[in-house]
Amino acid sequence: MPKHAGSCHCGQIAFEVEGDIDGALACNCSICARRASLLWFRPESAFVLRTPTSQMATYTFNRHAIKHHFCPRCGIHPYGEGTAPDGTRTIAINLRCIEGLDLDAIPVQHFDGKGL
Repeated sequence: MPKHAGSCHCGQIAFEVEGDIDGALACNCSICARRASLLWFRPESAFVLRTPTSQMATYTFNRHAIKHHFCPRCGIHPYGEGTAPDGTRTIAINLRCIEGLDLDAIPVQHFDGKGL
């Protein structure tokens, strides 16, 4: 399985994630619409954080079920953490933070998070 390197803009938060990128999700909820991320969901076991957690900030809202991580220096949101409906710990990778991707070649599914 391929490995992908990613980071925030300044590099303070860096990670690797394993898997075939076969699609992205664009959500229109209040936070996703503002940050315009394209999300790719992977099990926590496929994700390796290369920098200390102390170098990032975390935001939660509403039910506080998702930890939205972002860089306090450059403000970019590289990933979030949550739990899938089946109980699997899941990482939501912002594909805009993966190096060398052709985002136009990745199919995007639109999700009505605003309607939840």
